[in-house]
Amino acid sequence: MTQEVQERQDSKPVYGSSGRKIIYDENGKPCRTCNTLLDFQMATHGTKVNIPTPKPSLAIPNDSPKEASKSADSPYPYQKEYPPDVTKLGNHSWTLLHTIAAAYPEKPSIEQQNEMKTFLNIFAKIYPCWYCGKDFQSFIKKNEPKVMTQDDFGKWLCNAHNSVNIKLGKPKFKCELWKKRWKDGWDE
Repeated sequence: MTQEVQERQDSKPVYGSSGRKIIYDENGKPCRTCNTLLDFQMATHGTKVNIPTPKPSLAIPNDSPKEASKSADSPYPYQKEYPPDVTKLGNHSWTLLHTIAAAYPEKPSIEQQNEMKTFLNIFAKIYPCWYCGKDFQSFIKKNEPKVMTQDDFGKWLCNAHNSVNIKLGKPKFKCELWKKRWKDGWDE
């Protein structure tokens, strides 16, 4: 029996309010990290839950926590945020990976190339969204990371990112422009 059929039989939602498929863990519970916050709340509470609008950032004046707590209505000297959902985690992860590619040596040593391949494999294995991590592991298996030059690595990573964009119904990025986006900046 497929997971989707099983979910329908258990009356668990298959799709969230975002239109994305709900990802469940091995115990049948919605994965907090693999789903958007609204989809997760819908799957756990059965309805859309209103998320309070965060207060403006509570910057700590003069780096003093005492002064910050005095000036805020909250007992906390910082803005309370929800744990990252799949969208926030994905955006920040891609930013990190593309920035690593931009800082990768133009002509890396064999050791640096091996370290990058090791890093990518570990990153995919420990990624907080297990569903996304498995997808990245599968991509790496089918498309060995190209790490012989910075440009090869940047384009390989762009193609990996585009494979996810296609699955999410997002537009593909032109990989020949990766350096403008992540390293050198755009010509103005």
